[in-house]
Amino acid sequence: MAAPHPDKNPAPSDDWWRGAAIYQVYPRSFADGDGDGTGDLAGVRARLPYLAELGVDAIWFTPWYLSPLADGGYDVADYRTIDPAFGTLEEAERLITEARALGIRTIVDIVPNHVSDQHPWFKAALAAGPGSPERKLFHFRPGRGEHGELPPNDWPSQFSGQTWTRVEDGEWYLHLFTPQQPDLNWAHPAVREEHEDVLRFWFERGVAGVRIDSAALPAKDPDLPDFVEGRDPHPYIDRDELHEIYRSWRRVADAYGGVFVGEVWLPDAERFARYLRPDELHTAFNFNFLACPWDAERLRAAIDDTLAEHAPVGAPATWVLCNHDVTRTVTRYGRTDTGFDFAAKEFGTPTDLTLGTRRARAAALLTLALPGSVYLYQGEELGLPEADIPRDRIQDPMHFRSGGTDPGRDGCRVPLPWTADAPHAGFGSDTEPWLPQPAGWSAYAADLQAADPGSMLVLYRTALRLRRTEPGLGDGPLEWLPAPDGVLAFRRSPGLVCVVNLAAAPAVLPGHEEILLASGPLDDAGRLPADTAVWLRA
Repeated sequence: MAAPHPDKNPAPSDDWWRGAAIYQVYPRSFADGDGDGTGDLAGVRARLPYLAELGVDAIWFTPWYLSPLADGGYDVADYRTIDPAFGTLEEAERLITEARALGIRTIVDIVPNHVSDQHPWFKAALAAGPGSPERKLFHFRPGRGEHGELPPNDWPSQFSGQTWTRVEDGEWYLHLFTPQQPDLNWAHPAVREEHEDVLRFWFERGVAGVRIDSAALPAKDPDLPDFVEGRDPHPYIDRDELHEIYRSWRRVADAYGGVFVGEVWLPDAERFARYLRPDELHTAFNFNFLACPWDAERLRAAIDDTLAEHAPVGAPATWVLCNHDVTRTVTRYGRTDTGFDFAAKEFGTPTDLTLGTRRARAAALLTLALPGSVYLYQGEELGLPEADIPRDRIQDPMHFRSGGTDPGRDGCRVPLPWTADAPHAGFGSDTEPWLPQPAGWSAYAADLQAADPGSMLVLYRTALRLRRTEPGLGDGPLEWLPAPDGVLAFRRSPGLVCVVNLAAAPAVLPGHEEILLASGPLDDAGRLPADTAVWLRA
């Protein structure tokens, strides 16, 4: 097995997360160890040396729990059981231990807003009937209208479609996502107690942290009023009650030395920062940067805004280019509109993959040079594009709830290519993967890229190695340097500078002693071409 990589320069071990590089694993699509077409924990364990060589500090697993997979595992039926498609609890414990031996920590995913409709609590609530204690764990209500035939309110869904479903006895239950994901009632003490016990369960098994899905959604206005645009407080987003919930969670995490990263989509910087106060969450995902177009002025503004949001509470920023919900970076940066918006997704958007790849390489160096922690979605280090999934193979509920107009998120979830000359690019065995790999997918295989000095994989490996060994990278200060229009230039330490050229013309580099790493070759005059980034020893 690969040797464990050294810890980052010398920060206290309990602050590892402040400058960590964290790799997101979507288990169904990472590697198939038992040959049934679905990725699993055996596949991850076999690829731990690859992740160690890549140079990441931790792995974040999207939900690996028992689930009917109505929403890719974010419909959890049992938080203390690994889904049999992925393996067993004992195998998860071995994986956590083996990864830690290689210097890699484990982060698990918790979904507090809802559970699966197959969760024992919800099945008991359906059986118990109106007014029962079991139903108080959820949001059951009688309907409106003469015969209760109308939903209790008009809240919009996080996906397309209705947020209420009527059951046989006439009551309705709330689900901000799919009907298979009933929302929990966080005003009920049993809901809080259960989740804190689940946190303890996983911390006791050695996980280092928890990612909190839809972290701004769990608390609801108890009156469940109709939705009014602009109402403050919002009836179900960013309610003040959440902060006491997360303070209680923080006390649990602190007892184990665990950390949190929250999925917090909020436009208000001050309210976003409240989640990062010293007694709440450690970090939160930065979606303004993720959704930002490939534009120097807007990227600089997103970076400045992010750092300003975090400064008052002393929390490190968290940078991410892509995840399991978002169009892959190579594809997005090759389009006319290089930003990201769920509402703008559509079939058949033209893409220049050569241009997108060049920009994605530059974006990798930009992101890895910024202060704080960074999350890398599986396959980004291979430069994978978004895949076009045949309509009859799409599984994502976002597609179906949109009436078929939204292509959904499956295009970024296609099983990874590992070995170019193996069936299904080495994902598993001869069994076809759960999502089809596009023609030519083997050209992105990890084994080919490992042997190519100019590949995306080698670029990421080199950048992550430098990120560990250069004291100016990771958490710490950033100083902007003078630069022409369309060029971003900043200093991370007295001796380390990052320059990214988003302009059309080549850019003259500032004075430097050495080029540490470039996303592409310089021109014949030693200038930085368009859509290229470089790290300099200055």
